[in-house]
Amino acid sequence: MDKHFEDDLEELKQRLVYMGGLCEKMIRLSIKALVERDLAPLNDVFEAEKEVNQLQVEMDDRCVKLFALHTPVAVDLRMVMAAMKINNDLERIGDQAVNISQNTRELLKQPPLKPLIDIPRMADIAQGMLKDALDAFVKRDVDLSRAILVRDDSVDALKDQLFRELLTFMISDPFTIQRALDLILISRNLERIADHATNIAEDVIFMAQGKDIRHHNEEARAV
Repeated sequence: MDKHFEDDLEELKQRLVYMGGLCEKMIRLSIKALVERDLAPLNDVFEAEKEVNQLQVEMDDRCVKLFALHTPVAVDLRMVMAAMKINNDLERIGDQAVNISQNTRELLKQPPLKPLIDIPRMADIAQGMLKDALDAFVKRDVDLSRAILVRDDSVDALKDQLFRELLTFMISDPFTIQRALDLILISRNLERIADHATNIAEDVIFMAQGKDIRHHNEEARAV
């Protein structure tokens, strides 16, 4: 690998990690606003989204230039391909954080429906998955990536548990329906964030080993 290409790859990785850090911040602030019933953090979420969107365009441009100028092969080719896909997942994660913020803004217009327990737990797991997925990308760590895939099940289980609880609220008191639906939507946003983190982990495995383990290929996941 020539030095110029190596430097370009390293800069690409660092910019993606920076973009991922912005997404982590957006998740943290959106949930902070919800739990603390404070609209102020939401402004920072909406501002960060603008930067994430700009970074998505920048990252795509960097990847295209790497293809055009260096014609990478083997693991380097897979790395650039993975970077393009991770870039897309990070932008989607930012979108989900914005969705949480928008639903939070509506929820805070009304009294609390219930103590928030499951949603902060989901957010902690999803945010941790994203952080670890980015670490795995930088280090090409397959073992860490596989551990992330398992944690996705915990987020799904919490979402289902919360849905069942909120359903009882809606059935017993129609005046709770809108608030319950907003909380259900937030839980789905967090589930999707975890899904995108899982996608990143799968891309790391593809980058490192050339194995495509998407679409719940359990045998490939376990190898």
